[in-house]
Amino acid sequence: MKKVAVILSGSGFKDGSEITEAISSLINLSQLGVNYQCFAPDMAFTSIDHLNDRDGETRNVLTECARISRGDCKDLKTLKAEDFDALVFPGGYGAAKHLSDWALKGSACTVNPDVEKAVQNFFKSGKPIGAICIAPVIIAKVLGKNKISLTIGDDKETVAEIKKTGAVHENCPVTEYISDREHKILTTPAYMYNAKPHQVFLGISKMLKELVEMA
Repeated sequence: MKKVAVILSGSGFKDGSEITEAISSLINLSQLGVNYQCFAPDMAFTSIDHLNDRDGETRNVLTECARISRGDCKDLKTLKAEDFDALVFPGGYGAAKHLSDWALKGSACTVNPDVEKAVQNFFKSGKPIGAICIAPVIIAKVLGKNKISLTIGDDKETVAEIKKTGAVHENCPVTEYISDREHKILTTPAYMYNAKPHQVFLGISKMLKELVEMA
């Protein structure tokens, strides 16, 4: 049975993983007959009150991610590419705040060292990487010099920053995905659009089907 590592960044789209995207990923991987394991960085952050859109209390990314994975989430530092067949990143602002600081610096950002290590190791091993919503910016930052192709939809500002990394951006509707088969990079825009949940699910479903076939 194939094994997929899923890197989460919190619980909630404003300060962590976008929950619909994360759960859509886990449901689809399960339907595809795949074993998955969730990982997240063990780090503190200031949460955001999603009801009132203001700062909340200090929380822990790994602890928050365990809410999504029903308690089964491991420290990202323990992730080894040799133990898995593919890697998946759901979106949400946590990808641009905790897995990197893209939200503040765009293409000049730095990527969490453990995230960068994972991306590089899966890429060098020829194992597919899937990224959803804003998460493809991480792949662009780490692997852009390889002229990989990816998508975050059609947001002009984000596209402009992605191009600065050397990556090639392709516009894509929410229900579709971009497959760079040469580099084994798959991406779908999800909530980069003002989309319906079923549209997000469909795009993720299509992307993950090919990712598992590639693995």
